Amino acid sequence: MQAPVPALDSSGVSIERLRHEQDLARAGELFLLAPVGYFLLAFDTTLLQVNLVGASMLGVARAHPGLHHFRAFVVPAFLADFDGFFARALNSASGETCRVRLRTPQAEGLDVTLHGSADGSGQACRLIVERAEGRQAALERSEERFRRIVHSAGEGIWEIDANANTTFVNPRMAQILGYSIEEMLARPLLAFMDDEGMAMLDRCIGGHVPAAQEYRFIGKEGRVVWTTVSTSPILDADGACLGVLALVTDISERKQSTELIWHQANYDSLTGLPNRHMFMDRLVHETRKADRGAAFLALLFIDLDQFQQLNDRLGQARGDLVLIDASRRIANCVRSSDTLARMEGDRFTVILAGIDHVGSVERIAHAMVEALAVPFAPDGDKAYLSASVGIALYPPDARDPAQLVERAERAMLAAKQAGGHQFGYVTPGLQQAAQARQSIADDLRAAIALRQFEIVYQPIVSLQSGQVHKAEALLRWRHPTRGLLGPAEFIPFAESNGLIVEIGDWVFREVAQQVQQWQRSIDPAFQISVNKSPVQFRRDADLYLNWLDYLNELGLPAHSIVIEITEGVLFEGAAQVIERLRQFRAMGLQVALDDFGTGYSSLSHLKRFDIDYVKIDQSFVATLENDVGDMALCEAIIVMAHKLGLKVVAEGVETKVQRALLVDAGCDYAQGYVFARPMPAQAFEAMASAGVPRLPH
Repeated sequence: MQAPVPALDSSGVSIERLRHEQDLARAGELFLLAPVGYFLLAFDTTLLQVNLVGASMLGVARAHPGLHHFRAFVVPAFLADFDGFFARALNSASGETCRVRLRTPQAEGLDVTLHGSADGSGQACRLIVERAEGRQAALERSEERFRRIVHSAGEGIWEIDANANTTFVNPRMAQILGYSIEEMLARPLLAFMDDEGMAMLDRCIGGHVPAAQEYRFIGKEGRVVWTTVSTSPILDADGACLGVLALVTDISERKQSTELIWHQANYDSLTGLPNRHMFMDRLVHETRKADRGAAFLALLFIDLDQFQQLNDRLGQARGDLVLIDASRRIANCVRSSDTLARMEGDRFTVILAGIDHVGSVERIAHAMVEALAVPFAPDGDKAYLSASVGIALYPPDARDPAQLVERAERAMLAAKQAGGHQFGYVTPGLQQAAQARQSIADDLRAAIALRQFEIVYQPIVSLQSGQVHKAEALLRWRHPTRGLLGPAEFIPFAESNGLIVEIGDWVFREVAQQVQQWQRSIDPAFQISVNKSPVQFRRDADLYLNWLDYLNELGLPAHSIVIEITEGVLFEGAAQVIERLRQFRAMGLQVALDDFGTGYSSLSHLKRFDIDYVKIDQSFVATLENDVGDMALCEAIIVMAHKLGLKVVAEGVETKVQRALLVDAGCDYAQGYVFARPMPAQAFEAMASAGVPRLPH
């Protein structure tokens, strides 16, 4: 039996080595590459962790160390020494040392020196194992073993300096990315990453870095390589960071397999759309989101009428082409943020989230019905179908997602039983309301063709001169049975079914002709303001370019038209609004902000957006005589607008006192019944030519 070995040898190497290796262990994953055996042992000497050298020394698998006890490798004659050493080491923070003989695959008796100390958690023992031989021989053997392990390792080893440049890679690392070792050396880490990989790196740098983090690298010829990376800092004697050592495992094949399995479980193989499983997940998510935002969503259940008969006639292959085409047509009717899924066979569903009113849902449903009625042409053969669409609203129709689907399906079946080629609601009340809206929509289409719309004009008077150089165009509908209708009675329906775009285009062209006439007869600088719907504001720029072409045909300066928008338009996406206003200004059109003060606008909007006129809402003007606060607010708006180079128009001026107060406040223009009510073009021209409008009796 050998006597215990002193803590220090004659050169003091053992304690220094112990401290060095303990520091190495604290660096996390770096212990894997230490040139000595490193083990983390449980109280019963079960192997919890082992590094590359340790695993090679004992002949155990590093991935499954827990199958072995370190004590089982100690030669029996040394067990008493080992047990005493191990007991002391478990309670020692500074470290214990012992010499024992181990049974290893390479030798029946391998003399080693053990350095052990308690783990920082107090639940395990750190053990460093060195061969008991001459210092130089041990060092040479360790270096040779280290070199062999590094070059034959199944994991990539990547060393990066403090400037993130590559200083070392082993053959496996180069193989993972498809380069030679020479091609990787001295190249920066970022040279092997795309934007997504850099974003992943930024997230890890900014937060907690797990032991094994997934990273996306770009290999040779642009090949995407998914890996797990374990990193440890390389520190000098003073603790300064010299770089990073990374152990890299290629998981691309596993990642692709996992993604394939996930995709097959969540997407329809024919159309590429989400399947029922993903659809239900999305529906649950969107209903919760609607609850948080106190909003509502619509679920559309779509079935292709007579598809089974068509499929039997054409055959499955061409029937599949019809389904693919149908899915594309439905997708073209919805936003990219909406969820379109294929439930089964010829049945599809759509989740419309963040809907502001039912009219928008009906417009989309109507577009789907019309799109699916256009003949299909699989392989050149024409095939005719129609569609039945059921609509259910959350939360009015159902609070439970599964029940919402059931009710939308029931509404679809009702639409199908009614003859198909239509949409319907699950509740009679909503169905009747939808039919009423559809009736108005049909009347609106006829109104365009039969020219039932009329434009009346309200003068905008200069408060300094009393002259009329501007007017606001207001739309009326002379309905064949209901008489003359104001905008509030039909514009919302025109917006919900998209007809507002066609109506708005007609209004613009009529106004352009009228302003051209009044520039000849009243004032060469005459302007007419035209109200613009938020729905029109979202249209493509081609519409506005057609307006510019029309103005050029008339030889009319673009600034003759003033586009009036409400504050609500400014909140429909600032980037889009800025771009649209920029297009208006580039065309030469001017812009007025209508109903200022009634919404959520701030003074900053007047600087941020290209605005020429501010129109003070009539609710402020109506109380000017009695409310000091409203008077002060109007004065503040006028002063602020003038400092920004804007003109101010007061709406709803009905008394001489209001007019006088606005003149004193420096307001530029006013309109209201104190001057004149909206009137046809002929009456307007006569009134404007007479000079200062007469006050009503």
